[in-house]
Amino acid sequence: MDERHTASTATDTPEALAVSARLTATILDEIDREGGWIPFSRFMDRALYAPGLGYYSAGAAKVGDGPADGSDFVTAPELSPLFARSLARPVAQVLVESGGTVLELGGGSGRLSADLLLELEVLGALPSSYRMLEVSADFRERQAATVRERAPRLADRVCWIDRIPDRIEGIVIGNEILDALPVELVVRDDETWRVRGVARSGRKLIYADRPIAKGLHHALESSTTGLQALPSPYLTEIHLALRGLVASLTAALASDAVLLFVDYGFPRSEYFHPQRSGGTLMAHRRHRSSVDVLAMPGLQDITAHVDFSAVADAAIGAGGHLLGYTTQASFLIDCGIADLVEGSAADVRRWAVQARALQTLVSEAEMGELFKVIAIGSQPRELVGFRGRDRRTSL
Repeated sequence: MDERHTASTATDTPEALAVSARLTATILDEIDREGGWIPFSRFMDRALYAPGLGYYSAGAAKVGDGPADGSDFVTAPELSPLFARSLARPVAQVLVESGGTVLELGGGSGRLSADLLLELEVLGALPSSYRMLEVSADFRERQAATVRERAPRLADRVCWIDRIPDRIEGIVIGNEILDALPVELVVRDDETWRVRGVARSGRKLIYADRPIAKGLHHALESSTTGLQALPSPYLTEIHLALRGLVASLTAALASDAVLLFVDYGFPRSEYFHPQRSGGTLMAHRRHRSSVDVLAMPGLQDITAHVDFSAVADAAIGAGGHLLGYTTQASFLIDCGIADLVEGSAADVRRWAVQARALQTLVSEAEMGELFKVIAIGSQPRELVGFRGRDRRTSL
């Protein structure tokens, strides 16, 4: 059996398994109340964000350096401070020009906020406050502890909020946030598009398809480059929650404010490619990927690649301006990441560690090409990070 598609519970605690069982029971009850079926987006929302039970809200999410530490996945800020130090360049530009603050969506372990604040201090561009929008109480505690440990003199600038502000001044940062927003699943079979949801078979969660509603079919048509060019069968995702979040954030931007998202994904022409017939939906657990996203609700991450054309459409539709779209490699290089690598002949080990991290962050074979960076502003402007390879025309 391929271990990449095996969700082992060998090291799960009885408490974790009990939480997953409770979450499964609540989802089954909801399915019953809704007549035997719920859309996949609702299942994904419950599996990730159900209060006290979901993967992100109940403290199950594990961000770390690798499998040895028991984590489920690793993000760029965890690999090296080089990521945050590079990101600090465009952040500092916006803060100096706008006089605003930083709002980070999510925040993971708190490494990004701590390292970013330290570099902003070096650049003379510290914000008066650094706000974090985080749904998980467990993550809030971890983030606070990380900032106190790595940047103790700056810890009092960090605060946590529960909702998007009515007015955003400064810059909003979302690193690997959009991929974890609930998606709608649609499937084409025998030339007919249907919506895929979740039903029950006894105590087990299963997929079940239903006729697609007119509104969702319209969203599908507006998302793809051509429905008729797609083969049958074909499974894909529609990012309605993503569109709603980006539109809300864009509408709240004050003058000179900027949204900056870093995530893995594609523009529309690549996302809805005929060869991508199985979609991009995946579960992640202990650095293994699985297509069994219905397994063990609350104990594994669920993600879908980002449709960056949908991000651009939502932002422009809300009155925003597309400031840049490029690969993570191009963005970090333009931000001067290579110049930040430190070390000398007397400290070869330190240099080697940073060089390996640099390779992971910018290599086309690793994070450099798959991860993209997109910036949205309340008004047109040039932003550090996008002076290299501009890919806006691909959107």
